[in-house]
Amino acid sequence: MRILVFLLFCLSCTTCTPPPEGGEADDPALRDKITRIENGLQPRLQIIGFDVPKYNVDERLQELGIPGLSVAVLRNGEVEWARGYGMADSTDNRPVTPETLFQAGSISKPVAATSAMQLFERGVLDLDANVNDYLSSWRVPDNEFTTREKVTTRRLLTHTAGLTVHGFPGYPRGAVLPSVPDILDGRGNTDPVRVFREPGAGYKYSGGGYTIMQQLVADLEQRPFATVMEDRVLSPLGMSSSTFENPLPQRYHARAAAGYYTDGSVVAGNWHVYPEMAAAGLWTTPSELLLWANAIQEVQQSQEDGFLKVGTVTEMLRPDDNDMGLGPYVVEDYFGHGGADEGFRAELMIWKDMPIAVAVMSNSDAGSTIIWEMLLSIAEEYDLPGINPRTRTFAAQTPEALARFAGQYRLGDGGDGSIVVKDDGLTFSSDFFSTGSVYLLPESDHTFFNKQSGTYYEFLLEEEVVTGVQFAGQHAKKMLVEEPRSE
Repeated sequence: MRILVFLLFCLSCTTCTPPPEGGEADDPALRDKITRIENGLQPRLQIIGFDVPKYNVDERLQELGIPGLSVAVLRNGEVEWARGYGMADSTDNRPVTPETLFQAGSISKPVAATSAMQLFERGVLDLDANVNDYLSSWRVPDNEFTTREKVTTRRLLTHTAGLTVHGFPGYPRGAVLPSVPDILDGRGNTDPVRVFREPGAGYKYSGGGYTIMQQLVADLEQRPFATVMEDRVLSPLGMSSSTFENPLPQRYHARAAAGYYTDGSVVAGNWHVYPEMAAAGLWTTPSELLLWANAIQEVQQSQEDGFLKVGTVTEMLRPDDNDMGLGPYVVEDYFGHGGADEGFRAELMIWKDMPIAVAVMSNSDAGSTIIWEMLLSIAEEYDLPGINPRTRTFAAQTPEALARFAGQYRLGDGGDGSIVVKDDGLTFSSDFFSTGSVYLLPESDHTFFNKQSGTYYEFLLEEEVVTGVQFAGQHAKKMLVEEPRSE
């Protein structure tokens, strides 16, 4: 079946890119710009001393085994262009179009945070007050960590409330869904959301915190959270095809992309359901995400009241020591958020000093690779600051020097692995790696990097003898010395 799906995808690639629409059809310069972007994708990791390849988007989707991609660019307050590539649903042979709906993952968080900021703006909610002063359907259980400091809305939105539960896996379609209070008390498919250290003591990403915020908004508004978001945010912004409703209403199904795992298999039922709507439940398109981006950017850049007041947006976009605003991350040149639901990946970036924002969405767990390759191409074409490739430096070693690292390694619970010399680097094979093996290139005498991701591998030596390797928080011990093997 998967072979058939792949063949259908390959056959459809020549028709993935839709013809120009709207103003784009009358603007040859814009069409040329889009063509350069589509043929200018570049790797996020670039190795000094190696040529930087450029990819065509349709060919790159096929090469990476990623079903689909959707892109939109906002300029001067309008969506300048939007395109879909690849397949929304390979089984139905349905291509991605700019109108295809994707799960936004954690991009849901800054959009959902808008509802809390509106309550703040109306004087209903004090961002620095104890959330238990507002919650009625559920309350944050007090413990030894809440004696002096309390969980506040500001801390929920900046992930500094000291709460557990990083993220949520969602539920299969058709499953009986727990209520939000049940989720918060651990009666869903995740642990209970609890305070594990003093609120305000530091950053710890918590989708659980945003689920508390979801319940807070619903309690203050005295109606379902998805209804609040529709009435207060989505509808006023013209996001008519977007929804926080979970399960996804039937009227959207024909336009919804199916999600896919890294190996190309489809998520059971095409997508998961997220009752944790504020943390992960938004369905939308890149173009409609940019309507929200434009509303915030317009107030931030004009310093005039708009969808939100200037003071509200200023609060929202004031970064703390962890580059977190009240919803979006906020860095030097732009603000935004990334997203990851089961079978979906997305990125939203909004520039502070330029009238430009970009949204890219994919229906694959492997989608981050091509999303960042597309972002680099767009950044190059629009001369956008802050979007730069990750760089590594290749420092050649002799075959004899490389042979020191070859041998068998033990990764503890990760099982065993082996390293062999291959060409100018090392192949590290182990069941620990989802791909089965990684290829490493040397940057210094005993420091290597993954050629695909850039992850560093630091080899440990005692009296010039290799004893192990550390990488990504893992440690692998080298076993008894054997004759080096080469491929």
